[in-house]
Amino acid sequence: MSISYALLGLLESGPRHGYDLKRAFDDRFGQDRPLHHGQVYSTMARLLKNGLVEVDGTEAGGGPERKRYAITDAGVTDVEGWLAQPEKPESYLQTTLYTKVVLALLTGRSAEGLLDTQRAEHLRLMRELTRRKSQGNLADQLICDHALFHLEADLRWLELTAARLGQLATEIRT
Repeated sequence: MSISYALLGLLESGPRHGYDLKRAFDDRFGQDRPLHHGQVYSTMARLLKNGLVEVDGTEAGGGPERKRYAITDAGVTDVEGWLAQPEKPESYLQTTLYTKVVLALLTGRSAEGLLDTQRAEHLRLMRELTRRKSQGNLADQLICDHALFHLEADLRWLELTAARLGQLATEIRT
């Protein structure tokens, strides 16, 4: 995810302080990976330098001055362009899991055990996401569905690979 574009998009609803941007980001996108305050301020400094945001005002407080940021017309145009561009689909042609299967076969270790362990971990995470989904709001449900669909595809791959291990082992060793 592009933090810059997420922060710019959040600013389209109106000017905000860095702390408010962090809180809005964490509420909408960062349940599993909240932003660090330093990340927000370094991103805002870069956006300011690039003319995509401007300082809309400052407020004195108990500590350093609080800057309120607003998106510029150039920032709105940048967000529009980013939203219009499709994301490149992941091809997953070089995954760590595939590498582990091949190395297990090459070194005489149990690829079946590796696949079983991975299957159990996928199922554990799927149960956790299903529980989270049942307790979450619509946004949380949608992000959990996205993750669950990917995990289901991984499980299908694990089953297919387990069924073809003998053939794969033969090809790898020759």
